[in-house]
Amino acid sequence: MIIGSGPAGYTAAIYASRANLAPVLIEGPQLGGQLTTTTEVENFPGYPDGVEPFTMMDDMRRQAERFGTQFVSGIVTKVDFSVHPKKVWVEDTDLYEADAVIIATGASAKYLGIESERTYRGRGVSACATCDGFFYRKKTVAVVGGGDTACEEANYLAGLCEKVYMIVRKPYLRASEIMQQRVLNNPKIEVLFEHNTLRLTGEGKVQGADLIYRKGAVSDQDGKSLEEIRHIDIDGFFLAIGHHPNTELFKDFLTRDAEGYIIVDGDSPRTNVPGVFAAGDCADPHYRQAIVAAGSGAKAAIEADKYLKNL
Repeated sequence: MIIGSGPAGYTAAIYASRANLAPVLIEGPQLGGQLTTTTEVENFPGYPDGVEPFTMMDDMRRQAERFGTQFVSGIVTKVDFSVHPKKVWVEDTDLYEADAVIIATGASAKYLGIESERTYRGRGVSACATCDGFFYRKKTVAVVGGGDTACEEANYLAGLCEKVYMIVRKPYLRASEIMQQRVLNNPKIEVLFEHNTLRLTGEGKVQGADLIYRKGAVSDQDGKSLEEIRHIDIDGFFLAIGHHPNTELFKDFLTRDAEGYIIVDGDSPRTNVPGVFAAGDCADPHYRQAIVAAGSGAKAAIEADKYLKNL
């Protein structure tokens, strides 16, 4: 059984079905996973002219189906990995049993929660600079966040864009010292300390952002508000405030790190439970790329095949 319908899940299904493992793949409500929040994929091998994410995911799905993968639509609501075969419930009612399980549930980007953020998602709002930065060459963008990830993304974008704003709600950066220096010494990056995003603006796509400077601050002398509304002109808005792995369902059985990512055995997809494997972003806090997820899905299927043959 494979839980998840992103690049990792579909690739695992292709390899597992070609190995005659009779895989059943549980597709959640977001076919293609986090990848489908971007507008176009240009960095996946085999698509020299780029490809829409839904088209690429449909190609992967049809390839897995061709070799015999069965698909089930629904949300996995409960699992029991303490028994053999492993038990998986879909929508609380349908029970499935499997000799091996591959978890490919991905990770979800954290968003600010403002209304305009949803309005412009895929039209200037992105949670992956490596994925979408190329579309903003010689343009102006903003990065939200003050940690290592935000600094890394800002530096990456500075190599492509004309100007990069960093929107940081605190009066300092939380990143490591070396990452701070790279940002502060980069002439293309302007750090806006003590700023919060109020809204995004633009006709059909992101063209600007309204920010609040010193939100909630008041004067010590007369209690007068020190808040200021500021506007910046931008073409892209990148979130770099973290990701949340979709692994809560497995917390009673699988070892996870402090952020919730499934811990695997070294470079393998093996978890602490024999017969349960993890692939893709749910076990990868570092790369979060479709090609890496697909490769890990292949590894998980190969390991599952070895496990089943040794039972």
